[in-house]
Amino acid sequence: MPDAPALAVHGLTAGYFGPPIIEDVEFHADPGKITALVGPNGAGKSTLLRAVAGVIRPDRGQVLLGGVDVAGAPPEALVRMGIVYIPQVANVFPGLTVLENLEMGGYVRARGVRRRIAEVCGLFPALHAALHRPAGTLSGGERSMLAIARGLMVDPWVLLLDEPITGLSPLLQAAVWERIEAVRETGVAVVVVGQNTRGTLAHADWAYVMALGRNRVEGTGADLLQNETVIDLYVGHLS
Repeated sequence: MPDAPALAVHGLTAGYFGPPIIEDVEFHADPGKITALVGPNGAGKSTLLRAVAGVIRPDRGQVLLGGVDVAGAPPEALVRMGIVYIPQVANVFPGLTVLENLEMGGYVRARGVRRRIAEVCGLFPALHAALHRPAGTLSGGERSMLAIARGLMVDPWVLLLDEPITGLSPLLQAAVWERIEAVRETGVAVVVVGQNTRGTLAHADWAYVMALGRNRVEGTGADLLQNETVIDLYVGHLS
C-alpha cells in the first residue's frame, strides 16, 4: 500500500488501571519517514508507544497496520505482524554477545537469520566489529544501535523507538541519529519519542507535539521548529 500510512492511530485512549494517560490520540506514520512524538514530561508519549505495541491494552481506539485494526493484540503477535517496539531501558541482553542478541531478535524468523544479521550489520558497521563482545561492555550509543538492530531482525513495517538517544553525549546522539536515518532509507516507518524536542524535530519528517495526553500541534519537523507556540512552550529560543 505505497500511498497509505504504514501505521494509523485513531482515537486511542489508554492508561494504567485508572484515569486515561492518553485520550483520543491521532497520528500516522508513513513508510520511509521518521515520525516524531515530542512534548513535556508526562505528556503520554511513552504510554502511546506502549499502547500501540500491545504492552498495555488500549481502552478504546484503533491501531491500523496497513489498514488492519490490530488494537489490543499482544506484543508477540504484533511483532509477527510488523510492529517492533524498542523501550528506553532494558532493551538488550547484557550477558549475551552482540551476535546472540541479534539471533534473539530473529527468533520469529523461519529462515534467513544469518543473512539478516549480515544485512543489519551493514546498517550498523560498529556492531560488526563487536559481534563477539558481551552487550554489557558496549558504550551507550552502541547499546542503542544494538537495540535498534535487534528490532530490525524481523523486517518490521513499523519501528517504535522510545527515547533512543536519552543520556548520550552529543557525539553519540549524532551517531545514533545517523543510523536511524539509515533505517528510514530502507523504507521502514520509524516512530521516535524524544525528550530533546529541538534535536528530535530537526530529524523528523513529520511530528506531533503532545501535552496532557492529547495531540496539540502537528506538522513537518522544520515547520514546528519555526512555530512560535512550539518554540515558546516546548523548544525555547536559542541564546
